[in-house]
Amino acid sequence: MAAHMSRCRTWSRFQRYGITAYRKYSSGAGYPNISLSTPLPGIPKPAFASVDGQEKYETKITTLENGLKVASQNKFGQFCTVGVLINSGSRHEAKYPSGIAHFLEKLAFSSTAQYGSKDEILLTLEKHGGICDCQTSRDTTMYAVSAEVKGLDTVVSLLADAVHQPRLLDEEVEMTRMAVRFELEDLNMRPDPEPLLTEMIHAAAYRGNTVGLPRYCPVENVDKIDKSVLHSYLRNYYCPERMVLAGVGIEHDQLVECARKYLLGVKPVWGASAPSTPANVDLSVAQYTGGIVKMEKDMSDVSLGPAPIPELTHIMIGLESCSFLEDDFIPFAVLNMMMGGGGSFSAGGPGKGMFTRLYLNVLNRHHWMYNATSYHHSYEDSGLLCIHASADPRQLREMVEIITREFIQMSGSAGEMELERAKTQLKSMLMMNLESRPVIFEDVGRQVLSTGKRKLPHELCDLISNVTAGDIKRVTTKMLRGKPAVAALGDLAELPSYEHIQAALSSKDGRLPRSYRLFR
Repeated sequence: MAAHMSRCRTWSRFQRYGITAYRKYSSGAGYPNISLSTPLPGIPKPAFASVDGQEKYETKITTLENGLKVASQNKFGQFCTVGVLINSGSRHEAKYPSGIAHFLEKLAFSSTAQYGSKDEILLTLEKHGGICDCQTSRDTTMYAVSAEVKGLDTVVSLLADAVHQPRLLDEEVEMTRMAVRFELEDLNMRPDPEPLLTEMIHAAAYRGNTVGLPRYCPVENVDKIDKSVLHSYLRNYYCPERMVLAGVGIEHDQLVECARKYLLGVKPVWGASAPSTPANVDLSVAQYTGGIVKMEKDMSDVSLGPAPIPELTHIMIGLESCSFLEDDFIPFAVLNMMMGGGGSFSAGGPGKGMFTRLYLNVLNRHHWMYNATSYHHSYEDSGLLCIHASADPRQLREMVEIITREFIQMSGSAGEMELERAKTQLKSMLMMNLESRPVIFEDVGRQVLSTGKRKLPHELCDLISNVTAGDIKRVTTKMLRGKPAVAALGDLAELPSYEHIQAALSSKDGRLPRSYRLFR
């Protein structure tokens, strides 16, 4: 109590007399009017921690003798994220039944030569506080583990076993068939149509080739995929020169040592191809075709609960953008951020995107539209910028015209404040996402897999800052010369023809040609 009262008296004197008077009061006779920036006599000079240059933040890369790349980024903390990224995905299935990547994603971390079941793998990781996951996309397969740093040796050993020595037992393949069938049913039943529309827009834009091949296993292929088909695919695509071992939160030399121990000179369970036999790898370049994919579907009763969801028709219109390896990728990313958008019930302020064009020009002006969102999909040889919109089926034609007009207005001059806001939002989103260790891991792995090096966040921020209104206009003008890709889902009675949508995107104002009907 006495100490508390003493502190209160000291604070009241500070408030009453101000800092100068308080210094005099507290200094004593020996130290009159000491400046707060002057070191106190008799007290040792403090030693502050410092970072030796950029060394702590650089991504280190080593290529092993078998072609496998090892990339790491050090990060403070007792946990690390380590994984294997493979240049393999649904785009590489032209010579195989579509759906292999989908199957491999579900089969990952099942029984291996070293572990008898998935439960054994999970129990092993549990000892190091670890979790595992596998994700496949159109161009990449990723096996990842997050665990304590001291369990690195076990983690890399487990990853090597999961990638090179999966047993693929008959019962595991059968369980995977059931899981795939369930996911396909769920995809068609869920109220959110975005995954299905994304699949449809890719099929329309790249008809029958590379990234236009199905990301999800088609129903008719579920029974065609078995152990021999999987082994044939793995033999060609799961080879060291198509892999990156990436790690975040560990020392590079430790990761390289573990890679040499478990991933160098390993014979996979499916047997390596003979040196004289080149791997049968599909090197096709994405061919943008444009086109339309329609799915007539009753959307009147998609609610999963007692509250009904209004019947909506969904449309997605896209145009070819560019590869992520091109210089124009950054202007397209800024353009996508400038368009922004979202759902009509999205809450939040400017940081949530309320000042983006699709909010200001579409959702704020047309109360009957439920959604207007911009997406940018980019790959190593092509890209797709698209807008997804949702509304009542009776207003489908008007909704399409609103979206085509927004595409045409992209080629107008971007305002200075609008452009700066989009660039700032993009940079803040980039930096915020890269605070997460798993996101850093994925960024390191994907960049090294596709380019052999990594651009650091501050380099990307500089590139974003250098984007001008002229860059936005240039990339948009080039994009609008191409054919559109269209995906439509729901009641499509009022859907304009593909030719009319193409004509609107070729016009000056984005308006659909007038259509006259004798009977309604």
